[in-house]
Amino acid sequence: MTDVTQETASNNKTNKLKKLLPLFILAAGLILFFGTGAHNYISEDVLRDNHETLTQGVANYPIVAPLLFGAAYVIVVLFSLPGGTLMSVAGGFLFGPFYGAFLVVFSATLGASGLFIAAKSSIGDSLREKAGPWMSKLEAGFKKNEFSYLLFLRLVPAFPFFVVNLVPAFLGVSLRNYVVGTFIGIIPGALVFTYFGAGLGKVFESGEAFSLSAVVTSEILIALSGLAALALLPVLINKIRNK
Repeated sequence: MTDVTQETASNNKTNKLKKLLPLFILAAGLILFFGTGAHNYISEDVLRDNHETLTQGVANYPIVAPLLFGAAYVIVVLFSLPGGTLMSVAGGFLFGPFYGAFLVVFSATLGASGLFIAAKSSIGDSLREKAGPWMSKLEAGFKKNEFSYLLFLRLVPAFPFFVVNLVPAFLGVSLRNYVVGTFIGIIPGALVFTYFGAGLGKVFESGEAFSLSAVVTSEILIALSGLAALALLPVLINKIRNK
């Protein structure tokens, strides 16, 4: 009987370690990113100082360049590294507003989905169990209109991207709705950043400085907030019908 108990306990520990393995990998990626100083290469100054080399590289390697860019973007999102906004702008600068937006949306969705799966499989279930009844009520309410809520979270620029990547994993959102909601929801924002990036060539040629703070204007915020409000219309309609 003791042997069976010990074997069960050992299996439980092994299963817990397997579930936590994705988090260990993510943590190792963060440590490696900052420990090697790689974060110093994702900056506005680096983009400005190396813009000619980058554009020449895209011209010389039209197939490899977008693949490398997409892979780098996936890594940034998957490991929740800083620099996603700058890379979106760089995507527009290097590949144009529309092709750049496609690369950004596809790569961001892929990286966010990987992070979602890692968080859901590692700590999502245990967090819901420990959180108590309030978490179950929140999860039930979210699941009724999870696609609309996902679009809302993606469209509102006030919510940090990595937070929106993780919260649905703790609320039991399905992978299908998460992927589709993420892909559609980040298109408007991606177009804003890549469109801004597409005009950086003239800025670099004139020697002027640029700042990412100039990308998101009050008009852009209002427009994105309006789209986010529209995403909640199905929720409002359902509540009216139920009443």
